[in-house]
Amino acid sequence: MQVSVQEDPFDLGAVSAAFASGHKDMGAIVTFTGIVRDLPDDPLQAMEIEHYPGMTEAALRQMAETAIERFSLGDALVIHRYGRLTPGEMIMMVATAARHRKDAFEAAEFLMDYLKSRAPFWKREITDKGAEWVASKDEDEDALARW
Repeated sequence: MQVSVQEDPFDLGAVSAAFASGHKDMGAIVTFTGIVRDLPDDPLQAMEIEHYPGMTEAALRQMAETAIERFSLGDALVIHRYGRLTPGEMIMMVATAARHRKDAFEAAEFLMDYLKSRAPFWKREITDKGAEWVASKDEDEDALARW
């Protein structure tokens, strides 16, 4: 299991290849990469992401361990960036390895829903109109509630 909270960009291809190697007993590898997206009505200049070092890593590690146990994973990876990110930049990545694809897909969704709703990050969107903290959305809470 690997959990990383980092400011620097990550190489999607290299991370994916490294995660997939050595899992000869796994039948499925699922990866998901989140991208900072622009806003439709007010173009996003940047998103600033803050966290408490130590606390954030521990929370993500706990959730990855829960996913491994709950979905019988062989391995899991979570990367989440912090700092100032612009539209088009990769913000996070989840990878899961399981004997069967259903477990790998469900575990990846579980981790993504957790990251969106419960991971201890604070996000602020900066546009031409100013800066605003991102609030939790009902649809994100609904997605997490299904687990």
